[in-house]
Amino acid sequence: MTKAKTTSTRARYTLEFKQEAVRLVAGGQSIAAVARTLGVVDQTLFNWVKADRQGKLKGADSKPVSAEQMEIARLRAELARVKMERDILGKATAYFAKAQS
Repeated sequence: MTKAKTTSTRARYTLEFKQEAVRLVAGGQSIAAVARTLGVVDQTLFNWVKADRQGKLKGADSKPVSAEQMEIARLRAELARVKMERDILGKATAYFAKAQS
């Protein structure tokens, strides 16, 4: 039996990506919701928010994110928020419809 070789590489995020994630949290979304939407770990996003508050947020030295990529990330986050709102409203509607029966 051979053992599969696993290599763990850390994801590297640009400063723009981190700033957008922090902006979404500052805009009122929860860290958990933003992290889930963007595909990062909650603790990682928490660390970014903390670093931003301390003025120490830095990005990976990689190619810059295009305006289109930033717009896509923003739209994905907005879509996730709207879906969550829709689901909450659907559950509330079902609850109140059941209560009136």
